[in-house]
Amino acid sequence: MSTEIVQANHTEASTQPINRQALVAAAMAVVALVGLFFAGMAVIAVFVVGAGHVALNQIQQRGERGRGFAIAALVVGYGIGLLSLGSALIFAFTSAA
Repeated sequence: MSTEIVQANHTEASTQPINRQALVAAAMAVVALVGLFFAGMAVIAVFVVGAGHVALNQIQQRGERGRGFAIAALVVGYGIGLLSLGSALIFAFTSAA
């Protein structure tokens, strides 16, 4: 009997749609990585972080899938932000001397 309940819950979870905001955040994270390495632009990471947080909130409220996409986007966005902050601080301290 418990096997039937587990299988029923599994099929319900798999029929939930993937959150579109999570997919957008993941796509923006890829664009941010490409933009960082080819154009030196890290500004897109701010939007990636915002979209990732909105996606996580929507996923929690609606019970949708896509949490992994949203978390991956947040990791990339925050990583680019930390890399940019570190390089700005290094530039500031080395150019002042």
